[in-house]
Amino acid sequence: MAAVDMNMPILIVDDYKTMLRIIRNLLKQLGFDNVDEATDGSAALQRLRDKPYSLVISDWNMEPMSGLQLLKEVRADSRLKELPFIMITAESKSENVVAAKQAGVTNYIVKPFNAATLKTKLSAVIGNF
Repeated sequence: MAAVDMNMPILIVDDYKTMLRIIRNLLKQLGFDNVDEATDGSAALQRLRDKPYSLVISDWNMEPMSGLQLLKEVRADSRLKELPFIMITAESKSENVVAAKQAGVTNYIVKPFNAATLKTKLSAVIGNF
């Protein structure tokens, strides 16, 4: 298996600046420095169409476009549909997990989480690093 590219471009999406900073810092702890941010789903979609990313980590609860809507848009786009997509949510309700899975989410993280949890989820999506 190919080694994971620690410089791969990652897009993190959250409407809460503090959460963006936390995720960025956790990724940095894990060795990922090539991280861009978007504060809502439509801005994220624009970035995804402008530049190739290797992974999206998105919050679920955002306005005006939720993480689930963003995921559906990504999966509907022929150039983006294979992109690994990790959803972050404070809700561990099973219907949310089911909705995200039906929409094609690659993996799912429930808040609060730490670097170890993030690493486990990332490894499941992009391979061990």
